Amino acid sequence: MPHSDGTVTITVNGEHRRVAAGLSIAALAEQLGLVPEKVAVERNLEVVPRSTLAQVTVEDGDELEIVHFVGGGDHAGTVDADTWTVAGRTFRSRLIVGTGKYKDFAQNAAALEASGAEIVTVAVRRVNVSDPNAPMLTDFIDPTRVTYLPNTAGCFTADEAVRTLRLAREAGGWNLVKLEVLGEARTLYPDMRETLKATETLVREGFEPMVYCVDDPIAAKQLEEAGAVAIMPLGAPIGSGLGIQNRVTIRLIVEGAGVPVLVDAGVGQASDAAVAMELGCDGVLMNTAIAEAKNPVMMAAAMKAAVEAGRLSYRAGRMGKRRYADPSSPLSGLI
Repeated sequence: MPHSDGTVTITVNGEHRRVAAGLSIAALAEQLGLVPEKVAVERNLEVVPRSTLAQVTVEDGDELEIVHFVGGGDHAGTVDADTWTVAGRTFRSRLIVGTGKYKDFAQNAAALEASGAEIVTVAVRRVNVSDPNAPMLTDFIDPTRVTYLPNTAGCFTADEAVRTLRLAREAGGWNLVKLEVLGEARTLYPDMRETLKATETLVREGFEPMVYCVDDPIAAKQLEEAGAVAIMPLGAPIGSGLGIQNRVTIRLIVEGAGVPVLVDAGVGQASDAAVAMELGCDGVLMNTAIAEAKNPVMMAAAMKAAVEAGRLSYRAGRMGKRRYADPSSPLSGLI
């Protein structure tokens, strides 16, 4: 029954209020600063259809629950362009792909296109003098459109690696190169003594070496001090597909480096690439993970997406880890 002043007493979300008698629920919502079309209303434990909010009037003693959806935040930000730079060259893609193990050059080129990579590693091998008209990689992947990164795959001494890259520079004029000096054929782990020696020689000769190395923060810093323009620690043995085996040391290398850090070797699936990027790496280099996939072109696209997602995740800053549960939805305002 209305009070003598023409008002009624109702309860709204647990709070007592006096409002004008005959007020519709829609009008009440508007008085409360709400948009009737964006809320749901329960009146005396019965849901009021939104289409009737303007017709249903409140009565003395009514208990109303008015709810809407809430989120965890309202600070939407823009994602700006994100590039990285090595030896004065700037790139958008943080994925570098290899050019070995594909069934043919055409498949390699298709996978490269799907990956969005702007750099490809290329091995230096003897010309097939018995068939000088045989197809060449440059017939399928244009070195004027994609940056070729000559590497020293298969070299086991500093002298072999330096000799190989001297020939590569003569063939294509490249100073930006990838150096790897292997210690043995079984593990394909780098020989760090020979790697450091080769780095010092190459830097003296004007090369800009991106250097494959063990996942050791001390060795990484020594390479940087010797003039390496990028540090490329292995995630796992070359071609193993085991994924990043030691996230702690990769993170320490990233934290201590003053040059780009890229995980090189061991990636097997897209989640491995995302992990590398979430650790703060500037990029990921891979070959076998794409080339030996059942569908290399599709896997190349997956790796592109993974690298981009991992980088965004790193830039966004992950939530802090907690020992106990913490509700996503606020507990205040429960019905």
